[in-house]
Amino acid sequence: QVQLVESGGGLVQAGGSLRLSCAVSGSNLIIGAMAWYRQAPGKQRELVASISGRGITQYEDSVKDRFTISRDNAKNTVFLQMNNLKPNDTAVYFCNVAAQYWGRPSIYWGQGTQVTVSS
Repeated sequence: QVQLVESGGGLVQAGGSLRLSCAVSGSNLIIGAMAWYRQAPGKQRELVASISGRGITQYEDSVKDRFTISRDNAKNTVFLQMNNLKPNDTAVYFCNVAAQYWGRPSIYWGQGTQVTVSS
């Protein structure tokens, strides 16, 4: 069984910082691309940032130069460092992982962590 455990969300004032973590566990697991999505109330889930297995990163335009995605392959963990947070960043943030579990490729999601930015 593959599990994704997220942490690091919370309430912060505008201009503040938060660091999200997502630890992936499971036996016989090969992890590929990892990503963070977010979903604000009444809106569709959107891709915030992604990182390939080789470390190539991509960002949604509104978070470029403020957010940094990284990964620790030894710990099967992906991070999202969020700086200069804005009220529009308020959303539930979800970890997303592409992985092969016992040789079968699939997409896995975390449970979500709430990020609230006050003005």
